[in-house]
Amino acid sequence: MRAANTILIALIFVFSATAISAMPDSFYKAMSNMRTENTICVKNYDAGASFTESYRDFEHLERETEIESRSYNTSGSQSDLTSGNASLEVRVRSNVQGKAHIAWQSRDILPDRMGRHATYSRASEDLTGVFNIEKFIQLWSNSTLGSTRTDWLPCS
Repeated sequence: MRAANTILIALIFVFSATAISAMPDSFYKAMSNMRTENTICVKNYDAGASFTESYRDFEHLERETEIESRSYNTSGSQSDLTSGNASLEVRVRSNVQGKAHIAWQSRDILPDRMGRHATYSRASEDLTGVFNIEKFIQLWSNSTLGSTRTDWLPCS
């Protein structure tokens, strides 16, 4: 009985080894050429704000991102375009060896006569190499300069 179990285990090993070696070379090339990617995109339509953080082709990535998207005093009615106060706050801390793309934009939530939304501000940053990133982005709608304790860029 013990010899039969040994032969069965040996046959399973031979079959599994054959199955692994039966894969075409193109499979191994494709697996070794896979690109690493880590992306997040957040939009707050009430604030007219969006944020994108993307890392690609990285060998090392330590990332800590905190995002707070809020909408206050919204009516819920499609005809009421006064959506109250809204905000998008982002804190980014990362240590990267590779490529990074960080972008944000702020635009008017109400369309103009042509149906377009005016862009108030926009920033895009592309990095390649070994670097640390520390950012704090705060986008608010319906705010005045004295109402927040840090520097900010209003959405409207």
